Amino acid sequence: MKFDSTDTLCVNTIRTLSIDMIGQADSGHPGLPLGASPLAYAVWAAHLKFSPSDPDWLDRDRFILSAGHGSSMLYSILHLYGYGLQLDDLKKFRQLDSLTPGHPERGHTKGVEITTGPLGQGFASSVGLALAEKMMAEKLNTPEFTLIDHYTYVLAGDGDLMEGLSYEAASLAGTMKLGKLICLYDSNGITIEGSTGLAFTENIKKRFLAQDWQVLEVEDGNDLGELDLALKKAKRETQLPSIIIAKTHIGFGSPRQDKNSAHGEPLKPEEILATKKALGWPSAEPFFVPEEAGARFAEHAAAGEKDRKRWLKLWEKYNAALPQKAALAKAMLGREIPDGLFTPDGSFFEKPMATREASGKVINLMADVLPGLTGGSADLGPSTKTDFTREPARTLHFGIREHAMGAILNGLALHGGFIPFGATFLVFSDYMRPALRLAALMNAPAVFVFTHDSIGVGEDGPTHQPVEHLMSLRLIPGLTVLRPADAWETLYAWEAAVRLKRPICLALSRQKLPLMTQYREKIAAGVKRGAYLLRGPSTVPSVELIGSGSEVPLLFEAAALLEKDDIAVRIISVPSFELFREQNKAYRESLFLPNLPKLAVEAGRGAGWDELVGVPVHTLGVETFGKSAPAAQAYAAFGLTPEKIAAAAKKLAK
Repeated sequence: MKFDSTDTLCVNTIRTLSIDMIGQADSGHPGLPLGASPLAYAVWAAHLKFSPSDPDWLDRDRFILSAGHGSSMLYSILHLYGYGLQLDDLKKFRQLDSLTPGHPERGHTKGVEITTGPLGQGFASSVGLALAEKMMAEKLNTPEFTLIDHYTYVLAGDGDLMEGLSYEAASLAGTMKLGKLICLYDSNGITIEGSTGLAFTENIKKRFLAQDWQVLEVEDGNDLGELDLALKKAKRETQLPSIIIAKTHIGFGSPRQDKNSAHGEPLKPEEILATKKALGWPSAEPFFVPEEAGARFAEHAAAGEKDRKRWLKLWEKYNAALPQKAALAKAMLGREIPDGLFTPDGSFFEKPMATREASGKVINLMADVLPGLTGGSADLGPSTKTDFTREPARTLHFGIREHAMGAILNGLALHGGFIPFGATFLVFSDYMRPALRLAALMNAPAVFVFTHDSIGVGEDGPTHQPVEHLMSLRLIPGLTVLRPADAWETLYAWEAAVRLKRPICLALSRQKLPLMTQYREKIAAGVKRGAYLLRGPSTVPSVELIGSGSEVPLLFEAAALLEKDDIAVRIISVPSFELFREQNKAYRESLFLPNLPKLAVEAGRGAGWDELVGVPVHTLGVETFGKSAPAAQAYAAFGLTPEKIAAAAKKLAK
């Protein structure tokens, strides 16, 4: 593309709108919009397939601002290209309930693909978006029809590439040969504390070459022509992901150019005027958009709409010529769940098994009819039982990269077409917590499979025995945690995971658990409600035993001991705090009987049960770190035995 003075005017329009937004709010980060606007404009003006009228069009290119603190630049672009952001929205930047929050939020502002802000997350999730494009193209494209053909562009800064997450994700992207992933690296050499030389002196070019990326360099990040040539070269490389290292100036044109104060300190009014003068801006009026620039942005948007219309015609031809492929595409995009999938006959589970093993059976049951189901583990497939046994090629190998796995799952989930899952041990959820939190914030429908969910891990000891993790995950707003008590509860936990279309955590046991097949009807109805009466006595009860996961079988054994002493027991299984809270008030109040003593048993921290039940609950749990010992001995050491549970309940019942 041949750029002219109007394109330079467009770049400066983005810059000036951005600093006006920050000035109005007296809050924000002017450095990136002033320095990196040419990088973003080169993509949007000459390369990006996009549609303001249909921001979620399937075959659009994705643009991710990983350096989310530069959000004012993205909002300016979305306004100028007609995504529905008005000037009044820009003027409410960083204000309560505005469409222009401090960092971009997926689902809140049209055109924002990924919630970014925590550095490195956008870069890593972009790997998931590019992986989704590659896998969907392999499933749906034919020699005659290239239905899926789009790029993922991510704009990242020095901070993104310092984060360990970016190393994990870049390594995997190179290994997976994601040739349609293009990173524009805003290399300005400045961080909040000063020069990047204080803590970041590595050779980025050599690093990415070593990770099997194509590396391109642009010495002047203001040169739209050089940026365009680099982008064209990146797109010609079909195997390796590409990084374009563009040398830029933080706070370009402002009195703070190349200074660390440009990063996150708003420009003063006189500095804004000085910046506009340095840019040759034609007006001192805030939020001014030159007519010529507005017309150029409209031209680009119109071209994007033509791209979408061409694709819609292609989709019509594809439907007519390849109805089976089209049906596959619709099934993947709609996450269609066939009737009867979660009603296998009673012999599906025949013997006691760990819930991780049951999960593996369910995954392969679903695989036959859910073409979008895909996933794997952080090098723990044999332990987490998450490999596809009949179709090994559908298994994703994330390597020992838990954090990247979580962020990549978010990208896969938000791309559309897939039901992605990733697995590791529950204790290692700590390594991916930022990605879990963002999954919840974005409502990204990914499934996080966490096995070895208690001190039942045994001999590996306290470093591998999760104690605080269940309750800490339950504290994340918008994250649904399910901890099934046997294979059947695991089946219905997976049903919830694929039907609910929200981020789900499954906490699964290492140790074998007895089957509760005789209660299958109750389980099928109860798991989806989060908590339910699993077994009630034939006489008036004296105590309620409450638990989740591997501790529920212990409640049955304890109940048998209590009933020998004529103490009648209600057993309540609580696979999900979150699903129980979503039930209506009548159900919630009817489940736990008033004025009946309650004992909750769970192999983890006991905090949280009182709040869930609504009345005081006595707890038996693990309030310290675990112990290295065989699982049964570890449970005994913490008093989690039928005898100790029965003794505690007996005291409460008197």
